[in-house]
Amino acid sequence: MAGPAAQEPLKTQQKCIAIFALICCFAVLVVLIFSSVDIWGDEEDSITEENCSRDCSIVLVENIPDDLILPLEGGPHLALSVGFHTLLDEAKLSVEVVSPVWALNPWDLETTPSAAKQGQLLFQRLLGLKSRGVKLKIASGLINSAELKTLAAHNAEVHFVNMTAFTSGGLHSSFWIVDRRHIYIGSADMDWRSLSKRKELGVVVYNCSCLALDLHRVFSFYWQLHERDYIPSIWSRRVTALYGRHDALELRLNASEAAAYVSTSPELFCAKDRTKDVDAIAEVIQSAKTFVFISVTDYLPLLITSYKGTSVTRYWSPIDEMIREAVVLKGVRVRLLISFWKKTHPLTFNFVASLKSLCIELQNCSLEVKCFRHKEQEDDIQHGLNHNKYMVTDNAAYIGNHDWVGSDFASNTGVGLVVKMKNSLQDRGVLEHFKAAFERDWRSRYAKSLQGHKDSQGKHRNMHRGIINLQTKEENDPLSL
Repeated sequence: MAGPAAQEPLKTQQKCIAIFALICCFAVLVVLIFSSVDIWGDEEDSITEENCSRDCSIVLVENIPDDLILPLEGGPHLALSVGFHTLLDEAKLSVEVVSPVWALNPWDLETTPSAAKQGQLLFQRLLGLKSRGVKLKIASGLINSAELKTLAAHNAEVHFVNMTAFTSGGLHSSFWIVDRRHIYIGSADMDWRSLSKRKELGVVVYNCSCLALDLHRVFSFYWQLHERDYIPSIWSRRVTALYGRHDALELRLNASEAAAYVSTSPELFCAKDRTKDVDAIAEVIQSAKTFVFISVTDYLPLLITSYKGTSVTRYWSPIDEMIREAVVLKGVRVRLLISFWKKTHPLTFNFVASLKSLCIELQNCSLEVKCFRHKEQEDDIQHGLNHNKYMVTDNAAYIGNHDWVGSDFASNTGVGLVVKMKNSLQDRGVLEHFKAAFERDWRSRYAKSLQGHKDSQGKHRNMHRGIINLQTKEENDPLSL
């Protein structure tokens, strides 16, 4: 049996092994942390939560195709192309852009030069940032784009997000951040059609570094996923949310007291403290007291997924239930404006007909649905398409990147902006601009009410037929004024 003297070296050896093991564990932890995040110093260091600007201005930006004849009473707005150029005029340090599409130059020789002019001009302005010493950073989905290759050759930094590896979805987010002070969020992509043929709506917010700082954190989230096929379990604080629905940013918008925050989707891409798009929409609908006006391209409360090569469809209830509750239980007036085009899902009218039926034999119940339809050219299904994705109520607005389709929220990236006005009606100019734009479209010749008639089995056959056969003559169309 070994004596005390012989046991001392053994104890010392055991201590050394334990210390070495702890050091190794600590080293592995450090490696894991720094391999899962990109810690990089940049201009954000000069703008903090303490010194950022909260006195901001906001303007609606729209693209309305030339052959879309709309009333003039839609309220003040800025042309989308002008909004983008004013942002580039302001750029001194950096321009950060996220877009699912990069097709500013049409490669189709049949496209008329005038239709593509604004897209080509914007592309040239982006190329010109290099000569001004302005950094251009782009986050995109895995797309093969000649524009991205050319911009990368002119010193733009391009990072690709492989959404298929994360959710089998796609990158649908569309926003700009300029100098961490000015932002754009809306329905438009970096596509020449967004500046000419499609009807788009978004907002540009100027001199609002607090909000820009938070949106930049979403950009950083995408940026760090470059060439990754997993979501790191540990993230830098640079991607955590600064504001959310429970702690919105208090600010002034066009000299009015307001609150705002950025939301994202899908849930997997919601960093710590970030509000999900669906929860942001829920807050806006639930806080409405008198009306909710919704304008989206597609409305479909379905979740369509693929399992072992088979398509699986399930009812996706959150937004559908929110609307029903607002109409039936709270007596809020709801108007839903959706687009009617060749990609409208056949079940769309089943769901909107179900919503409309809520008010049968109910007093003080108002739910109206209209379809926005511009006669499409045979070779371009997007011509005149109402691509808007927003909602306005008596006290708030939501501007997003998604159509209200379950699969979009579950699988695709998107960003939303919630703006809440805090004071009396005279301080709600921003909301009045949204409301005026909606009512202009709602009253236009292109917005047609559902007039399907039930047969003996109570089925809206006319509406369903109209979806399937889009070549039906106008007099037989189930959508009529």
